[in-house]
Amino acid sequence: MIHFNRVSWKNFLSTGNHPIEIFLDHRPTTLIVGPNGSGKSTILDALTFGLFGKPFRKIHKPQLSNTINQRDCRVEVDFTIGTKEYKIVRGIKPNLFEIYCNGTKLNQDPKMRDYQKDLEQQILKLNFRSFSQIVILGSSSFIPFMQLPPNHRREVIEDLLDIQIFSVMNGLLKEKFATLRDDLQEAEYQTKLLGEQITMQTQYLQSIKDNLEAKLLENQHTISENENLITIYQGEIGQINTEVNALLTTAKSYEKWKTRQQQLLEYEGKLKSNVKRNQKQLQFLDENDDCPACEQPIDGTFKEKMSEKRESKIRELNKGLTELGRKLDTTFGHLQELEQITEEIQTNKSKILEKQTSVQACTEYIKKIQNENYTLEHQNKKGDAKKIEELSVEKETSEMKKDDLKEDRQYYEIAKAVLQDTGIKTKIIRQYLPVMNKLINKYLTSMDFFVNFTLDENFTETIKSRHRDEFSYASFSEGEKMRIDLSLLFTWRAIAKLKNSANTNLLVLDEVFDSSLDVAGTDEFLKLLQSFAKDTNIFVISHKGDVLFDKFHTVLKFEKIKNFTQLSFLGLGDAKGGYSEPMKDGMLNV
Repeated sequence: MIHFNRVSWKNFLSTGNHPIEIFLDHRPTTLIVGPNGSGKSTILDALTFGLFGKPFRKIHKPQLSNTINQRDCRVEVDFTIGTKEYKIVRGIKPNLFEIYCNGTKLNQDPKMRDYQKDLEQQILKLNFRSFSQIVILGSSSFIPFMQLPPNHRREVIEDLLDIQIFSVMNGLLKEKFATLRDDLQEAEYQTKLLGEQITMQTQYLQSIKDNLEAKLLENQHTISENENLITIYQGEIGQINTEVNALLTTAKSYEKWKTRQQQLLEYEGKLKSNVKRNQKQLQFLDENDDCPACEQPIDGTFKEKMSEKRESKIRELNKGLTELGRKLDTTFGHLQELEQITEEIQTNKSKILEKQTSVQACTEYIKKIQNENYTLEHQNKKGDAKKIEELSVEKETSEMKKDDLKEDRQYYEIAKAVLQDTGIKTKIIRQYLPVMNKLINKYLTSMDFFVNFTLDENFTETIKSRHRDEFSYASFSEGEKMRIDLSLLFTWRAIAKLKNSANTNLLVLDEVFDSSLDVAGTDEFLKLLQSFAKDTNIFVISHKGDVLFDKFHTVLKFEKIKNFTQLSFLGLGDAKGGYSEPMKDGMLNV
């Protein structure tokens, strides 16, 4: 059983830096009153935020921190389970989440989500949805059991009956099933692969046996063909070498002709230089009558004689140049022929290299074929047979493993049938359904709502009136729906107490009296609450303080002063028609 002792909060929603602390187990019944927006329902959000990290109402987490102080938002929840005392501390700005057991801080998981998971599964053993169905009934964001989808209804009931372990086991079984399926596929693949390898190896040995002589004969024919090619290539190489040698003999005169061409070019240059010098002297005689050096007049006869001499020299030199040009042309022609011969020699050398490469390739291919023949003639048949034997052993082992996995799969399928929703969980739920339906109808009758309400194993309701007319939950008025919701809430608490799974001393009702219950429904519900107050601490949040004051043992009032929520202790009631003198308003730890 979870026994809630205390909840406190500060800088949470409209609460300021001065903490509000409420002891949850001091009085059987407590009425919480206050005007709208004063912070009455903050206790719901503080409880669920402290325990589950999210508020009861639809409020974004950043909005939980007080918008004025904007820091040091902190909620503490104290509760006892057996002999262990727990404290949950959770905060925003800075972010904080700590769990204490008997004063010692529990080791935090590196992942906050896993730390919360440990709190819900290992300590509280209920989640937010179950908590809101058993401990809290609110008028704003609360989703009644009858409005939950079937899978969520099942989660709540599994928590109540403490059979969620079967869902956990089913999840683990699914993981093992997936691993088993992969292992089985792998074993089948290996068995098939080994079988194919054995077949291929056997066929390979048979092929070698059947085709060995044909292969050797074919290889010998290939060797002969390549040897013939080598002979042809070598003959062509000899012929080309003969041509190259002849061309080399002719090409030996290339340097001689090249030297002669160089000499002729040098001689031509000298002749051209002499022509230019004589032409320059002739030009001087034509253009000057006086000697520029001694400034004496040049004799006409001398001038004419010298001019004739220079002209004759120029004619002689030009004649020599013409003859020299013919010799250069002849020399150039010989050099061109020799260069063509040199190119032909290079071409023939390339052909020789190509033929030699072909000979080498044929030689290497012959060597390869000879090695292959040697391998074929001396192959290790015993080794191949041993390999087949080894593969057969591996295949037998793989088949045994496959058989074992198939046997495991049969056991898993049996376990799957037991653990799925239609298995053992349904059988357990069927055992409790008559008790649940009996309690639901008992509480409905206690609130003067005379219908026959039945849940089946899929948690689908059947509602019949006293005249046996069938209805659905949606066809009732809001007040009648509220009676059904309250009956389910009390039923789940009774089942939880019976199973000691999610049993708790705390029950918080938010504006139940302010919504849909009429006067008669309110009176009947109050009587029902008094019967629960013997072992349950009930907190009721309501606007009808003037009507309900005398019905509760304690009355707390929330109010806003200077934009901050404060808590006042109004008085102690006797829950029988009055309460003691109100104490002074003011901030108190209650």
